[in-house]
Amino acid sequence: MLRRLRNRHFFLIDITLLPLAIYFSYVLRLERFNIEPFWASFALFVISALVITPIVFRRVGIYSRYWLYASIEELFLLVGALAIVAIAAGLINFGILQAYAGDFLFPRSVPFIFLLLGLGATAGPRLAVRTAAVYKRSFPTDQPIIPVLVMGAGDAGAKLVREIQINPQLSLDIVGFVDDDPSKLNMQIHGIRVLGDRHKIPTIVDQYNIQQIIIAMPSASGQAMRDILRICEQTEAETKTMPAMHGLIDGTVTVQQLRNVQIEDLLRREPVKTDYTAVREMVRGRRVLITGAGGSIGSELCRQLIQFKPAEVILFGHGENSIFGVFHELRQLDTGDIKLSPVIADLRFPNRLQAVFQAYKPEIVFHAAAHKHVPLMELNQPEAVTNNIMGTRNLLNAALAVSVQHFVMISTDKAVNPTSMMGASKRTAEFLVHQAAQKSGRPYVAVRFGNVLGSRGSVVLTFKRQIAAGGPITVTHPDMRRFFMTIPEAVQLVLQAGALGRGGEVFVLDMGEPVRIIDLARDLIELSGLKVGDDIEINISGIRPGEKLFEELFVEGESYKRTRHEKIFIAENASALVPEDLEMHIESLITAAYAGDTLQIYALLNNLIHEYELPEEISKQLHNLPTAAPQKENAP
Repeated sequence: MLRRLRNRHFFLIDITLLPLAIYFSYVLRLERFNIEPFWASFALFVISALVITPIVFRRVGIYSRYWLYASIEELFLLVGALAIVAIAAGLINFGILQAYAGDFLFPRSVPFIFLLLGLGATAGPRLAVRTAAVYKRSFPTDQPIIPVLVMGAGDAGAKLVREIQINPQLSLDIVGFVDDDPSKLNMQIHGIRVLGDRHKIPTIVDQYNIQQIIIAMPSASGQAMRDILRICEQTEAETKTMPAMHGLIDGTVTVQQLRNVQIEDLLRREPVKTDYTAVREMVRGRRVLITGAGGSIGSELCRQLIQFKPAEVILFGHGENSIFGVFHELRQLDTGDIKLSPVIADLRFPNRLQAVFQAYKPEIVFHAAAHKHVPLMELNQPEAVTNNIMGTRNLLNAALAVSVQHFVMISTDKAVNPTSMMGASKRTAEFLVHQAAQKSGRPYVAVRFGNVLGSRGSVVLTFKRQIAAGGPITVTHPDMRRFFMTIPEAVQLVLQAGALGRGGEVFVLDMGEPVRIIDLARDLIELSGLKVGDDIEINISGIRPGEKLFEELFVEGESYKRTRHEKIFIAENASALVPEDLEMHIESLITAAYAGDTLQIYALLNNLIHEYELPEEISKQLHNLPTAAPQKENAP
């Protein structure tokens, strides 16, 4: 019934009640029910108001609001609209009064009294509908009521509680807040009291029989989340949370976003501050091509780029299923006039690449395609060369041929002082990007960062599969550490770095503190409701070929310089490390790759990248082969 109450009904209510509001405005002013001799001005005021009100209300959107969910915003809108009506109708009466001063009487305080009574006449029925809707939803459901404690009495917590209160069908009963701000103790928010700080959680849970704890702190750091979760684990209550700020849609908070605590929550950092103006200026109205668009980083690039209104997004990839998936996902979004173009192609075929670039004429390229699995590339060295090195060269040549304005390559911390084939191939790709920037004089840059959580092949997904299978979890070394960041955060910084680029820079993202892999494994086991040792064992398997205990972010000989973004650095002296005979080495590498000569590949990379640490067995073989490519000690 309430949902069928349309705005046409409110229009009829308005034109019925507003004349009454005007009449009682005269009555209050004159202090009598007989408003003689003001009937003429009363009639003119009524006619003016009935003509002006629908026009103003429609113009400001009063009749397009959904009043079942009215808020203070709608109330302010009504006040403003009625003020316009009162002033306009009052001016009409004053004008008539001036023209017919002797015969026309109009009390000057009537418009002000009408503003108050008119607000009651228009807002009253609308708020009554909202109140009735809330009352109707407040009847008990058949589901058992769950007592809930909310951690965080800030803006997110207040919005969450309000939504729960107007949706009783959720069967959630908010018992109280906990917040570490002592000034909020015993305060009430939407009628819910702040009962204490985080350390009181176990006591409050026992006292009020709390069954669910909701952590409503989307801006909390990973360490804060870890501390709160440790306290919550002392209780029997279920713990839920909401995404970090970058995961919330338009900064809004909804019950549907509540979920179990995930490993990403324990590794949170301060939200990235993005200069959206700079990124928008780079992207808006331009044709953007993303390689590896079906991958973890590539698909997130597509999602985030859409908001900056490019003219076209070209989804370039080799895997048809992943490209189809992201293409289908983006088509479901409100992309406006943005053209989406899926392209299935292989970076290793230069003629195909040239044809694609000639057809689509991209102005910006984000190069996210690469073979990235260290152990696999140690076994398939020619693939690392042809895909990561030759593919990047082919892509750069195609970009230069159509004068691409911005080129951003996704690199990796494994390219720093590499010990793996994958790292060495990405370091060589960085050289190629720098060379192309020198040739073109355009902002062609590389962005270097560490592991991203949730990417395909991520250690987190591997651990989750092992936990689901009952264990054990395998960790290569108890002291192994890695840098981690979430995919959305990494992509935000990649876009920002792209906007900062002037040409040839290697940007390095601030990855925070490295995380011990064994600690990550323990966290995942505990988040699954299991205990390390009792339910899931952790086995140490030993370091695999190409792996390092610690990843680094800067090559020996590089220094870093800050940019205007606090989480993005520039690797200085990078240009001095690019070999002069790069082209000759690349041609030799490609020849060796197609010949399947893995020993020659290692020798060439060893000569090209002076800091490359070869596998011990390969180093011995090269030492015993005088015909192999020159070693680093003989390098010029």
